[in-house]
Amino acid sequence: MSDFLPGQRWFSSAEPELGLGTVLRLAGRQVQIVFTGSGVLRHYAIGSAPLLRAAFRSGDRVQIGGAAKVVDRVEDEQGLLRYHCNGQCHAEGELDAEQPVSQADARLLAGRVDRNDRFELRREILQRRAAARAHPGWGVLGARIDLIPHQLRVAETAAARRPPRLLLADEVGLGKTIEACLITAQLIAAGRARRVLILVPESLVNQWFVELLRRFNLAFAIYDEERCESIELTEKTGNPFEDEQLVIASVDWLASHDKRGAQLLQAGWDLLLVDEAHHLAWSPAAASPAYDLVEALAAQTPALLLLTATPEQLGLGGHFARLRLLDPARYTDLDSFVAEQKRYLALSALAERLLASESLTAGDIETLAPLFPDEGDALATRLAKIAAGDEAARDDLLADLIDRHGTGRVMIRNRRSAVGGFPTRIVHVETLSLPDDPAQDYSLRAEFEHDLSSAIDPFDEDEPAHDYKNDPRTDWLLRKLDEIAPAKALLLCRTRAKVQALEEALRLRSGLPVARFHEDMNLLQRDRNAAYFADPDGARLLIASEIGAEGRNFQFAQHLIFWDLPLHPDMLEQRIGRLDRIGQRGDVNVHVAAVAGSSQEVLLRWYHEGLDAFTGVVADGRELLRRYGEELIGLTETDAEQREPALAALIARTRTTHGELAELIAQGRDRLLELGSRRGATDGALLQSLQTDDASARDDEFPMRLLEAFGVHHEPLSETLWLLDPEYLTTEGFEELKNGPRQATFDRATALGRDDLLYLRADHPMLRSAQEMLLSSETGNVAFLIDDSLPPRSVILEAVFVIECVANEALNAERFLPPLPMSIAIDTKLQPRPDFAPNERAGLRAGDRQYDLSPMRKVLLTLVPPMLERARKESETRSLDLIAQALAQADALLGGELQRLQALARVNPAVRAEEIAALADERERLLTALPTARPRLDSLRLVASADFLSLRR
Repeated sequence: MSDFLPGQRWFSSAEPELGLGTVLRLAGRQVQIVFTGSGVLRHYAIGSAPLLRAAFRSGDRVQIGGAAKVVDRVEDEQGLLRYHCNGQCHAEGELDAEQPVSQADARLLAGRVDRNDRFELRREILQRRAAARAHPGWGVLGARIDLIPHQLRVAETAAARRPPRLLLADEVGLGKTIEACLITAQLIAAGRARRVLILVPESLVNQWFVELLRRFNLAFAIYDEERCESIELTEKTGNPFEDEQLVIASVDWLASHDKRGAQLLQAGWDLLLVDEAHHLAWSPAAASPAYDLVEALAAQTPALLLLTATPEQLGLGGHFARLRLLDPARYTDLDSFVAEQKRYLALSALAERLLASESLTAGDIETLAPLFPDEGDALATRLAKIAAGDEAARDDLLADLIDRHGTGRVMIRNRRSAVGGFPTRIVHVETLSLPDDPAQDYSLRAEFEHDLSSAIDPFDEDEPAHDYKNDPRTDWLLRKLDEIAPAKALLLCRTRAKVQALEEALRLRSGLPVARFHEDMNLLQRDRNAAYFADPDGARLLIASEIGAEGRNFQFAQHLIFWDLPLHPDMLEQRIGRLDRIGQRGDVNVHVAAVAGSSQEVLLRWYHEGLDAFTGVVADGRELLRRYGEELIGLTETDAEQREPALAALIARTRTTHGELAELIAQGRDRLLELGSRRGATDGALLQSLQTDDASARDDEFPMRLLEAFGVHHEPLSETLWLLDPEYLTTEGFEELKNGPRQATFDRATALGRDDLLYLRADHPMLRSAQEMLLSSETGNVAFLIDDSLPPRSVILEAVFVIECVANEALNAERFLPPLPMSIAIDTKLQPRPDFAPNERAGLRAGDRQYDLSPMRKVLLTLVPPMLERARKESETRSLDLIAQALAQADALLGGELQRLQALARVNPAVRAEEIAALADERERLLTALPTARPRLDSLRLVASADFLSLRR
């Protein structure tokens, strides 16, 4: 590779659509290049950068100032080039970002050709890459998720916002994390978010990391104080948060560290995502440090996602605090917000009557009138139609009410009862006999006390030693496993030490095949053990710690065993949610036991008798723990015989309060918000396009053929499973295969059951890397073919051009005009042959003969240039049609969205003027950028009659 100098122009061979780049500076072993045409700044390692020097030769065409010029001669002045064109001299810095560059013509003129199967593979890659890039699911085609309508609908809703600023408040178990990851993956893939910051509680950092990597192939960097200090050792004046584009960090750590918080703000982000947002404390008088940090970040970050499952009806102040982060201009006053919510509750009652086809009351009509001030008699006509039983009029009114709902613009809330698809929970609760050994009773108390202290302080490392060989729960566990045999069971406990102690006890007392899963295992170990558990002939029991089990799909099991109980009801529901999820094919059996008189029994009875926490979701669990948690913990410390009356009274009060809160939540439900959240879920474009893609992917062996080109052999193991063997791999570019053979699948259901498999779809990093490596090389860009069916002395030049629009990456122009390949055939009379295709017997197969045309260079120099020039002109003509189609599509979609948003703003004050302006600006810039697209020559194939080779004699 040539030496880099500031001011030089280079191409990215991996991303030619970025256009021509300029070297900005060199720093150590890295070079920084800006691609001004697409608004992208890249850092490359100097020794392995996928870059090609933009060095044009005499006779080449170049674009300067929007005009095409022919290079007469080139001067090299100390590493920088100057081009002389028609009497004018231009520095290379004057070259336009878009240049029609190809090495294919030079290769063909030199007589260097490849086999035809490589040419066909290259063209197929171009076609598939363009189709994938224009797919509505680009960025999530290979997401390891179930196609659940409401989740995909949330992703579609976010994609339509400019930018998305949303509170995701679905009930527990509905997949808020999946929704947020879908939005994040699509924003990154579309170029709308290059720098992403995810802030979560310390205990959820690993869960988010695994979820993003395993399900969405997004490699985020986990930041903590140790990492920042390490970076600062080598870059003393730098900002450690600028070292990575995708970052996950603990919000508690950053909020308690002024220096890191300031650096975070200085780094700048495109998307901020905050999980467990209800922990951000705020009141009109004061705010927590974490809230202040998030508020400062939210004010300067375009896209914002907040996740919470806390019902807003139990704390309007907290709900207001979250909404003001999303739209501080609208949510300015708590009292006004409370009054507005009361009006929404009246509308909720009205919506309930409309849904139930009940007659509207006089009060309903008074409530509606202010919402439709311009309709006058038209509203009365609509109401008369509804009174007469017109269902269409009823549906239209509901739709209009949803559109006028202010909170619906910034908040999404789906409910389990409305979504459906959840299994039935069957609870098995047992009280175990007191142990004869007093020491065993002490160990149970010590274990419980540590569980409590670690729930308050996650860094508490003073965990007692566990010996479960003679524990009463071990006897119960072995008996349960015998009862449910041969079914598989997932056992959850709090810590890694418990996992190891329990595994040791089972090893000594039974020959049961057991897999383990905890946070100290690396991802490969976790994958292998999860696969061992998923295998029908593998482990019957998986023992997992609290953190180790998060973010994994174990829905093939129907038995969940609690070894211990978490103190927080939300954590209890999170455990049950490992199996009780949409897509679970059977009932979920929950097995819980506690030793009579133990501290664990107190917590078990409070959950079971006071909250019914094992049979259904407890929406008010956080509030109940706040009210009764201190008293509950106090009872665990009292003597078993003395505590019974007080425990019975606590359970009775808990049940009463639980009922009151449940009624309050039911009365405070915002029905319009719920209706708007799931509107159109079952017929969304994203859902339908992914379903179609699934159907076509099952029998598609293209990924295998692509990898075979790099020496990766494949062997079918089953109908949906393949073994990839890199024994003869010709490159080190595949990180996924560095540890040897890997199993892979194209089938979604198989991938969901096996986290260890490679789920190969069009946007998988390994397949994208393979495509980029092949397209950035010369492989297949020139081919020669003898076609016996052609008349004597016939020659046809097939030129493959790729239409490319060099535009700002954030515009995502490729959704309308992807890098489409255009195959243009020209004969020796310089006439296009639009329907030309080589005869099937001409040999477009692997192993097809490779000819040596170097002795025919004189013939080629005479024959090819005029044919290629004619092909270029034809490609420009065809490009105009493609550009016109893209313009029409972009104008129709964005123009339609803009008109809808402008109309909506007239009736819904939550539609921000900034959002309308951003959409209008995007439309204008797209309509300006798309016409600048130009065809780029990618590859050539010369097809000739059998007597062609005799021309050299």
